[in-house]
Amino acid sequence: MIETRNLVKAVDTSEGVLTILKGINIRIEAGESVAIVGASGSGKSTLLGLMAGLDGASSGEIILDEHVLSELDEEQRAILRGQVVGFVFQSFQLLPSLTALENVMLPIELKGDPQAREKASNLLDRVGLAERWHHYPNQLSGGEQQRVAIARAFATEARVLFADEPTGNLDTATGSKVVDLLFELNREFSTTLILVTHDERLAARCDRQVRLVAGEVVDAEQTEEAVSA
Repeated sequence: MIETRNLVKAVDTSEGVLTILKGINIRIEAGESVAIVGASGSGKSTLLGLMAGLDGASSGEIILDEHVLSELDEEQRAILRGQVVGFVFQSFQLLPSLTALENVMLPIELKGDPQAREKASNLLDRVGLAERWHHYPNQLSGGEQQRVAIARAFATEARVLFADEPTGNLDTATGSKVVDLLFELNREFSTTLILVTHDERLAARCDRQVRLVAGEVVDAEQTEEAVSA
């Protein structure tokens, strides 16, 4: 489903070239849940953005759903993202001028699906927000906003879900409920889940962890929960 081959990302800075990722080689199979972990500055979010086609690599290859991303222009990558990928961000990224229902409907409508309202309503019900669909983001708690974001991510039945610190702005109790929901929907939709997290408990719930240190993979082992399953 996703593979990186000798992936390198370097940027120019006032002090010279900074190499953020150094020859990353990983393969993630369809249906896997994988946590990308490591200290701040290790390249986790950069790797996530590259695999999702949000940014371009300096060298190497990324294969997403059998498409080599370097062979696609920005418009083609955007189309691929719309067809294959869903996102959950730490900062929720909801549109403030749209209600919860409208935020979830938007990606479905962009695909031309005439059942956008019905599907969005069902998903909001699924994440426990059936009574809050008409509220705007600033009228929702952080946990409720993240649940709307999760419903939106699954709205287009994306085959790959990228989550960047999905519990980073939530308290422990709320974050735990959101994580339960994320994995429950992930199993239900048979989605490939790739998440960046500092939370070791969240990472341990994935099938596998890919650990980065200074832009290099130092470990890509199954988690203890996956081994004992």
